[in-house]
Amino acid sequence: MSHTEKKIANADQTRSLEQMFDAKIARDEKIEPKDWMPEKYRKTHIRQISQHAHSEIVGMLPEANWISRAPSLRRKVALLAKVQDEAGHGLYLYSACETLGISREELYEQLHSGKAKYSSIFNYPTLTWADMGAIGWLVDGAAIINQVPLCSTSFGPYARAMVRVCKEESFHQRQGYEIMMTLCNGTQEQKDMAQDALNRWWWPALMMLGPTDEQSTHTEQSMIWKLKRKTNDELRQQFIDQTVPQADIIGLNIPDSDLKYNNETGHYDFGEIDWEEFWQVVKGHGMCNKERISARKNAWDNGEWVRDAALAYAEKQAESQDAKQAV
Repeated sequence: MSHTEKKIANADQTRSLEQMFDAKIARDEKIEPKDWMPEKYRKTHIRQISQHAHSEIVGMLPEANWISRAPSLRRKVALLAKVQDEAGHGLYLYSACETLGISREELYEQLHSGKAKYSSIFNYPTLTWADMGAIGWLVDGAAIINQVPLCSTSFGPYARAMVRVCKEESFHQRQGYEIMMTLCNGTQEQKDMAQDALNRWWWPALMMLGPTDEQSTHTEQSMIWKLKRKTNDELRQQFIDQTVPQADIIGLNIPDSDLKYNNETGHYDFGEIDWEEFWQVVKGHGMCNKERISARKNAWDNGEWVRDAALAYAEKQAESQDAKQAV
């Protein structure tokens, strides 16, 4: 077979594989790691799953800031458990991402070098205890809106990891709302603290659902592959419609003078988001970008001896097992 004939045969085979792949997506069947997949599909999933994993790990930092200063032992234990959950979420997602043929070390390197991104929301500081309530209520609430559809995403390992993640995130959201409710039922100073936290976290929470559909460069293809089931704008509208009544219940005011219920659409109209702020944070110019990456790099460097010890122990155990089998 000539070189030209081989190229034609390979092209025909690739088209056949693509057709079978597209048919599986159309039937809502899961794509598994050993299945054939387009290279762009693989790279898109590596980008999204790793970004999600990085967000869980970096997201531990703003809340860990308040573990030692929680107002009661009950609050301390609950916050510590939540941060531990987020660590677990990161590990699930890194493991899912590794099934696409990328190593954990490379994923970490992409985060530390700035090549890989994480959610913009975690580059904002946590100034008061009320921020723990706002993060749980708003940030985890927005995360749930985004992540529940991922339980039916087309890539099997990601979809299965998301089932447990979403159950735990739902608990975190209720925990945060309970903190805000308690503050609102306390003194005027405590209610003012809750309102201040809402004022600072509302707009970043809307931004964390991603750029507008017009600005997004990935949404259209992700919808075709059923990686995403709803667009960024649809998710944002769902979050607003869900959250505004929750704020009304506890007596807090959404910091948006343009917010109003539209009887014709059945949705809330809302004000203009400052997308310039969003893109500046994404580019690394947010209030805590450098601090967050520095913390992750230091954790990686300081944990080197633990990784070395674990590898040495594993090698010793393997040698011992080999010796027993030889006898």
